[in-house]
Amino acid sequence: MHINKKLRLKLISILSVLIFLSAWQLCTGILKIIPPTSLPSPIKVCSTLISKFSESAPDGSTLGVHIIASLQVSLLGFFLGCVIGIPLGILMAWYRKFDLLAKPVFDFLRTIPPIAWIPIMIIFLGIGVLAEASIVFLSAFIPCVINAYSGIKATNTVHIWTAQTFGASRFRILLKVAIPTALPFIFTGMKVSLNAAWTSLLAAEMLGSSKGLGFMIQMGRLLIRSDIVVVGMIVIGIIGFILSTLIDLLEAKFVKGGVQ
Repeated sequence: MHINKKLRLKLISILSVLIFLSAWQLCTGILKIIPPTSLPSPIKVCSTLISKFSESAPDGSTLGVHIIASLQVSLLGFFLGCVIGIPLGILMAWYRKFDLLAKPVFDFLRTIPPIAWIPIMIIFLGIGVLAEASIVFLSAFIPCVINAYSGIKATNTVHIWTAQTFGASRFRILLKVAIPTALPFIFTGMKVSLNAAWTSLLAAEMLGSSKGLGFMIQMGRLLIRSDIVVVGMIVIGIIGFILSTLIDLLEAKFVKGGVQ
């Protein structure tokens, strides 16, 4: 009975996608209510998606090159944001003096949109991987700090008192009680960071880059190639879904282990 219910839900999901694609094709390819320069048909998008893996026109690189370029920058900035942001958030939440020292600076920096740093990064670092990775780092860094900070602060004081009763040091309580409690918050911060990293990367690529999915979308817009733009959007969604799924798998593994 349970299996049949799950199967019905999957069929409903598949049906909704088919209805959406059919309506899209009807409006753009058959009735042509929407001009192709504004929105291409799904058949055209599929054709462009396949051909773009082997053709470099009109933006100078194949889709594979754009994907690798974007992944290289986004994962580098995201990784650095997590590696630096998560420990910083934990230290700020756990050590009062460090919090008083670092929090005012962090509160000032987090109010500045990461995209606002793009001109400064281009001036000091030029147009390239380093400048783009710096923008992604700033975007990923802030949610990691905030969520790690909130997770540590959410630690139940009763659990801390119990650990102290058994003679645990403050550092050991942090490792064995506070951090396992904060893991759901930390992984949530990583998911938010991933989304912010993709958004800022695409903005950076649109303003100053020679390859990448953001650059491809920008060139498609300038050349009035809506099919290129939609292909870029679809690929971004697919890659984002894959990366988010990987984080979900890590969360299922480590949060379960932390709770035990």
